[in-house]
Amino acid sequence: MEEARFDEETYLRLNPDVRLAVAAGAFRSGLEHFQRFGGNEGRLLARPERLKRDCVVFTAAPEARRGTVKAPLCAIDVVKLSPAGGVFLLGWVDDAVDRLERVDLYLSGWLTSFDGASLARLRRQDVEAEFPGGRHSCGFLGFLFAARGLTGGACSVVLRLKSGAEAHFLLAAEPIADHELRKLVLGHIASAQYLGNPYFEAVAAIAPVIGAQLVDFNKLLSRRAVAAPYVERFGARGRYSGSIIVCLYGRPEYVFLQAAMFSAQPGIGAYEFIYVVNSFWIAEAVLKEARRAARIYGLDITVVVLAGNAGFGAANNVAAEYAASDRLLIVNPDVFPRQADWIIAHDEVVAQRAEAEVRMFGAPLYYDDGSLMHAGMYFELDTLPALAGGRLGSAGLLRVEHSGKGAPPETAALLRRRRVPAVTGAFMSVARPWFESLSGFSQDYIFGHYEDADLCLRSLAAGCPVWLQDLRLWHLEGKGAVRKPQHEGAAVVNRWLFTTTWKDTVQNGLLGPAPEHAELHS
Repeated sequence: MEEARFDEETYLRLNPDVRLAVAAGAFRSGLEHFQRFGGNEGRLLARPERLKRDCVVFTAAPEARRGTVKAPLCAIDVVKLSPAGGVFLLGWVDDAVDRLERVDLYLSGWLTSFDGASLARLRRQDVEAEFPGGRHSCGFLGFLFAARGLTGGACSVVLRLKSGAEAHFLLAAEPIADHELRKLVLGHIASAQYLGNPYFEAVAAIAPVIGAQLVDFNKLLSRRAVAAPYVERFGARGRYSGSIIVCLYGRPEYVFLQAAMFSAQPGIGAYEFIYVVNSFWIAEAVLKEARRAARIYGLDITVVVLAGNAGFGAANNVAAEYAASDRLLIVNPDVFPRQADWIIAHDEVVAQRAEAEVRMFGAPLYYDDGSLMHAGMYFELDTLPALAGGRLGSAGLLRVEHSGKGAPPETAALLRRRRVPAVTGAFMSVARPWFESLSGFSQDYIFGHYEDADLCLRSLAAGCPVWLQDLRLWHLEGKGAVRKPQHEGAAVVNRWLFTTTWKDTVQNGLLGPAPEHAELHS
């Protein structure tokens, strides 16, 4: 039957060693070789009908001649599943020569496959000493979000290399809470070691798949956190000239300090404070501080407690829903007025300037040593050779910089009112209707970082650039929140997301401390 399909020329083309043997007289024909040896060796009779491109197709069974393919040197450290459908994979493989193709997971009722190119590649110094090739990103991390519950239990894992070599593992898929899985993945991204520049390599590692999966996963957790907040109000309730919204994470003591500093301002009675709590474990302390501050300083304070860390954007958005004014002041907990009549000056700017000038604006911020910290923000593009997955390429990441950072406090050119590309979320004053027309802060960013620049660029795209007004404040930068490894990992994801979203826009006239964009000079 097989001989009926036999084609002499094709067989000799597929098997050049046989062609040479026939030419040397060892066999009368290719058919004789096939009948005596080729059939048992598993050699192909004819060219495959659908020949795969960019890969090697064996025309004989290599196992028959060389024995079984050697299993790769590798390990699967852990597989974790969360109730919402987060899947986390951690392991390592020696694929310096034979590239990792994919890792397949088989569980009861479902399966998934991590493409080798979608995995974040990491250094694993605990195992790389065993490899004869020296340093290599042998570690890998994978994350997928199924957006539905997945059954756990026994998990069969098959790791496949490009050559077809396989390794098989059987382990238990460990359950983990959704918020703990988010913390775990982000912490690994931040603390992992890479062969090249750590920050660029971390971004390159998450760019193919993991970044978008984490953004979707985080949005689910943010929606949960803000779904049913606990709200308590202290003081009178009415309509106000402005609502000072402050997002808290881990540091309740700033409530009383901020109340003390702002209470001395003439005109503060026309303002309310809304504190939104992103870390529920400090809720009791915040409520206690807010109650004391309202009684002692006569301030109207609302406390909004979220069920989890919704992030800066989502927390401020939900706090804005409880505002009883048409002017929202987004203020960090470590920001305080630097001038005695700050509230009056703010009211005069809002009342006297053109509407487009006060829809959204920022202000000069100062370090505690008196030097300038912020007089608007601008964008730079960092480029660096990247070695993601062992492949050398060029990476570009947007960076947000503060104009005048460290400058003398009275630098007139920096303090003048003007249009700027962006202002920091440490202080923003924005008309509530405009804020709502922009749908508030983006909730795609994880925890915090880049939401402020994103909002400013969306305002610019809608035809209204943000302004800087000379209303000076202190900012104890970085003192108002607790910084943990997962926040560093979130900053990597956020910078990737911001770059992906805005790189083309920023490169069109918005780069550098003196951008040429027409909307900033009209």
